[in-house]
Parts: sequence; structure tokens; C-alpha cells
Amino acid sequence: RSELSARAAAFRMRAGRQPGLSIVLVGDKADSQIYVNSKLKSAADEGMHAVLSHLPASTSLDEILSLVHRLNADPMTDGILVQAPLPDRLGPAALSQVFDAIDPAKDVDGVTPVNVGRLVQNRADLVACTPVGIMELLTRSQIEVSGTHAVVVGRSDIVGKPVSLLLLHRHATVTNCHSRTHNLPDIAASADI
Repeated sequence: RSELSARAAAFRMRAGRQPGLSIVLVGDKADSQIYVNSKLKSAADEGMHAVLSHLPASTSLDEILSLVHRLNADPMTDGILVQAPLPDRLGPAALSQVFDAIDPAKDVDGVTPVNVGRLVQNRADLVACTPVGIMELLTRSQIEVSGTHAVVVGRSDIVGKPVSLLLLHRHATVTNCHSRTHNLPDIAASADI
């Protein structure tokens, strides 16, 4: 966190303003609200300006997309985070449409097709925070990744798949497990990581 504060201060010196994060939350899912409130507090603690756009669950997909387009064009917004999941009533393709609308340069969770493609090619600038945090923990704990067998439990687009790719890029042999994996305890027991 102290490193983040220093980076935010350097940005303020360079840009003449705090780095700006815009968070979009649709609906009143309690766990999403807790998660977003934690992000808002952390941003403020580290010298960043974070703004929450909390939309009712009844908000249309077009309204969400319009908001994302406005945030893309806002020069005070350096990063955009759309909190998943969106309300079920918007349909299974809604989240992908919203992610597709985010400017890749402002995509703090690394969810746009451009940033996912760059991650696959080991050229990512922006990757979801949990996978990056996992890799940072491995580095700071001096755990050698190269040549190890890593087992990742989960295949979500925001954690499981990105962390698997990051491990592959660090030369681990990666096994992905998920809800349909047979013999999960045995596979997990075979892991170095």
C-alpha cells in the first residue's frame, strides 16, 4: 500500500491532480456493495480520487453502456471498473457487452478483449488485481514459479484464467480445475503451487 501511495503522489506531481477511478455498480447486491466500499476506502487512503456510479437494478443495458462511454471520454477518469455481476435480468451477454465498451487504456480489471488478448500474448499492461496480487505474493515470498506444477482451482475470466496465464508466462506447468474436475483432491495434492 505504501508503494501505491508513492505512485499516486508521483501521478499528482506529474498530472496536477489525483488519479481518478470510476466504479460502476448496478443493483443492490450486498457482497458487491461491501467490495465496492472497500475499493473506495482503499483508493481514498492511498491518495486517489474514486467515484461510484451506483445505478438501480432496473437500469437498462443501454444506460449502462452510455455511462461507460461518458467515463471513457472523461479526462478525470483514468480507470474504469464495472463491478460484476450485473443483474440477471440483463441477460448473460450483458457483462461482455459492457466490458467490450470500456476503453482498454482505462480497463483497470483487464477485462476488455484487447487486454485479455495482450495477456494471452504476455504483453498485458492491465490485468485483474487478484491474479496480479497472487503473482506479487509469490514474488515477495520468493517462491520460484519456473519449472513448478501449479494447480489453479477456478476458471473465471477475472481470476482463474488470468492467473493461469500469468503462471504460464512465468514457466509453470499449469493445471486448471473447476466444478467438473474429477479427483480434485488428488490433483491439488500433486501441485507445487
